[in-house]
Amino acid sequence: MDKVCNYIYTHLDDNLTVAELSKVANFSKYHFHRQFSHYMGIGVFKFIQQLRLKRAAYQLFFHQHTRIIDIALDAKFEYPESFARAFKKEFAQSPSEFRNQPNWLHWNQQYHHREKVLEKNMKVDINHFEETKVAVKEHRAAPELVNESASQFIEWRKTSGLSPITTSKTFGIIYDDPKATAPEDFRFDICGEVQQAVNGTTFGIVNKTIPAGRCAVIRHYGSHDDLGAKVHYLYGQWLPESGEELRDFPCFFHYINFFPEVAEHELITDIYLPLK
Repeated sequence: MDKVCNYIYTHLDDNLTVAELSKVANFSKYHFHRQFSHYMGIGVFKFIQQLRLKRAAYQLFFHQHTRIIDIALDAKFEYPESFARAFKKEFAQSPSEFRNQPNWLHWNQQYHHREKVLEKNMKVDINHFEETKVAVKEHRAAPELVNESASQFIEWRKTSGLSPITTSKTFGIIYDDPKATAPEDFRFDICGEVQQAVNGTTFGIVNKTIPAGRCAVIRHYGSHDDLGAKVHYLYGQWLPESGEELRDFPCFFHYINFFPEVAEHELITDIYLPLK
């Protein structure tokens, strides 16, 4: 079924059919629905709709100037009314309500995600990371609310011009395992590369430095929802087998591109584990 899911990710804008998907899975179309539901815990067309509504939610919030009717059409709804009904049924908010004040906690509870099976032989490189000054929005709340902090950081980048998103690198520093940390104790830094220290900001931005040093690096392709599995692989499998020792700095991500500017399956993220 992973093959089917990957096909759906890469053909999300197509008119997908049971006949087409069952052929990809090499299953009988008469049994495909039940097999998919058993594996994923959700029906195939519900899964497709959730992926489209997820993209729509990000477009609503992060692309404030895009018309709701255009987002509805992009999500494969012929009429904005049917899009609004489906969106509200899924996320308990109308598209306009979500755009203005999204309830990310409810959204994350409703969104269904099944982690991908990790590749057997993942490529881990040892690279030297150059010291990088960063402006930081410190997220100190539930991981489900990180998009609220991200939106504030994006607004700061746009208004200040001090860390242009098109020419400056974007990082995330993860201090805690979201699965093993109480929501109120979760810490995550959203970072943008800067050339010099930032002074007197109105968005609670602080200055930090990602230090130079050796790092183990894995390149991740696809949804950010699957980053945790590769982080666990680095700590739990690669590190003990490598004989390397950790440096006194947290794991961090370098986001090469962003959703929904690119399709979710086209996302590229480098995961850095600092080493001595």
